[in-house]
Amino acid sequence: MSRTYTAIGAILGLLAVAIGAFGAHALKDVLDEEARKVYETGVQYQMYHALALLLIAVLAHTWGESASLRWAARLFLIGILLFSGSLYVLSISGVKVLGAITPLGGVAFIAAWILVVVSALRKKRLDD
Repeated sequence: MSRTYTAIGAILGLLAVAIGAFGAHALKDVLDEEARKVYETGVQYQMYHALALLLIAVLAHTWGESASLRWAARLFLIGILLFSGSLYVLSISGVKVLGAITPLGGVAFIAAWILVVVSALRKKRLDD
């Protein structure tokens, strides 16, 4: 699990840098200021949660694998796809209805962070 999520987190981090550079250079004359901010928000959240996947890999290696860490990783990935993905498509296409998908990604992020807390509390309880 830890190697898999290390690889996934690293790939998503790499993609965040590439997607951000693409937006800054190739799309700078295409997107208006509001669309550019939406796009940049997608990039930022993708990078934050790519790093969160790397954290999951470290925690799984340190604490041992668990269902809560596995689900946290899955939810971070789903959150990136829904949250950041919808913001990328929304900013480029201008199709506002895609904004309805973004909160689902946010919910996935929140649920994933809750599962990290659950994992930490379970680990503490086991250590006590």
